[in-house]
Amino acid sequence: MHQPASSPSGPAATGVEGLDDILRGGFVRDRLYLLDGDPGSGKTTLALQFLLDGLRHGEPGLYVTLSETEEELNALAASHGWSLAGLALHEFTALEESLQPDTQYTLCHPSEVELGETTKSVFEQVERVRPRRAVLDSLSELRLLARDPLRYRRQILAVKQFFIGRRCTLLLLDDRTAPEGDLQLRSLAHGVVRLEQLFPEYGAERRRLRVLKLRGVRFRGGYHDFTIDRGGLAVFPRLVAAEHRRELASGTVPSGLPELDGLLGGGLDRGTSTLILGPAGAGKSALATQYAVAAAGRGEQAAVYSFDEGLGTQFARAAGLGMDLKSHVEAGRVRVQQVDPAELSPGEFAHLVRRAVERDRTRLVVIDSLNGYLNAMPEERFLVLQIHELLAYLGQRGVSTLLLLAQHGLVSEAVETPVDLSYLADTVLLLRSFEAGGTIRQAISVMKRRGGRHARTIHEFRLEPGGIRIGKPLEDLRGVPTGVPQYGGRATASAEERRHDNA
Repeated sequence: MHQPASSPSGPAATGVEGLDDILRGGFVRDRLYLLDGDPGSGKTTLALQFLLDGLRHGEPGLYVTLSETEEELNALAASHGWSLAGLALHEFTALEESLQPDTQYTLCHPSEVELGETTKSVFEQVERVRPRRAVLDSLSELRLLARDPLRYRRQILAVKQFFIGRRCTLLLLDDRTAPEGDLQLRSLAHGVVRLEQLFPEYGAERRRLRVLKLRGVRFRGGYHDFTIDRGGLAVFPRLVAAEHRRELASGTVPSGLPELDGLLGGGLDRGTSTLILGPAGAGKSALATQYAVAAAGRGEQAAVYSFDEGLGTQFARAAGLGMDLKSHVEAGRVRVQQVDPAELSPGEFAHLVRRAVERDRTRLVVIDSLNGYLNAMPEERFLVLQIHELLAYLGQRGVSTLLLLAQHGLVSEAVETPVDLSYLADTVLLLRSFEAGGTIRQAISVMKRRGGRHARTIHEFRLEPGGIRIGKPLEDLRGVPTGVPQYGGRATASAEERRHDNA
């Protein structure tokens, strides 16, 4: 009688860090699991990562394939920089060159043999290799052989009992060719992981996975974005802010502009979010850059995620305002990353931010702008949920966040906001462009600040070669927030205003 050897302790890690996090460490050992998904969703790649991770920990692995050849598997592995040396391959194909007597594999074609003979051949390989981890690819071939659902279920149950009795963790791959209502296999599996591939109307394809079932484990539910790059799957677990609660010291985040800090009652509160709102050209990016440079000057790490501008444009604008952003970037105090919303999923973006906070100890995050982030989302309601979790997480880590949002329209009463996130932000800074005396000017006001007093006045906001300047309150104008002010005070402008106009 077969005597199973002692099994390694702890879960069987998948070899994919993000998926192990979702599964709370990996798969429970000595159980049967189902990986299902459409062709191209990454099932084979994930299965190979699972087996190769076992090899790294001294656990023999067996890959049984009824649909792909050894050559195809090796080519896939090579594309990721892997070697399958040491991994046992059991191949069922009808290649003529494989029918030679000296072949090292058992060869048969699924359409020409009985299901029982195929299963028996698999069992023989298991007895020979004695694997700790195994993959059977794919169930669609076994389903064709069985023809009858009852017989198919009985064979799968026999496979399950055989592998579990040999202390082997088995992954079954399925391409979802069975009717959607067929839940027989799911009921037999200890866990089910579904991989999906989505094709938006514009941009690259998106991939996501979901754990449908995992007995006895409180896994992280919901959809999780993932990518397939050289090196295999990279899974980005859905961010759950409640898992990152901690007690943090309070404090303020100065901007480096005393007049602006005065409007905010001393500065932004640390660990809060600030929405900088205004039309194009009002100075939102310049103001956010001011905060990033000020943070770097204090020795803190800052990260800027730009959806709209290139690095060269940001350097040029900062230099024109007297801010040495480039030296801070070169020194590593400020990290500026260009983000293409057509190529990056929201889950991957949240992962980038989380890595910057936890690995690089970033204390200030700038998202420029939410309009670009919105374009990365399939539907607006998902944006609000994603931003809510991201802001909650950053706040609990003591990170201050600046969110830039461009409004539609320039100078008119019809300026509109593409999505209302003002209720999520702790502070709202409103920038406006307006016309006065034949000159386009900008104004700034604090519309909201939770937990503290702030100025209620509207001030001129000037972008000058020497830096950003905050002027005196615009007491003689009304209607500035609409962009169409009306005169309501003195008949002549002050000397300071005349000097600014002449300049």
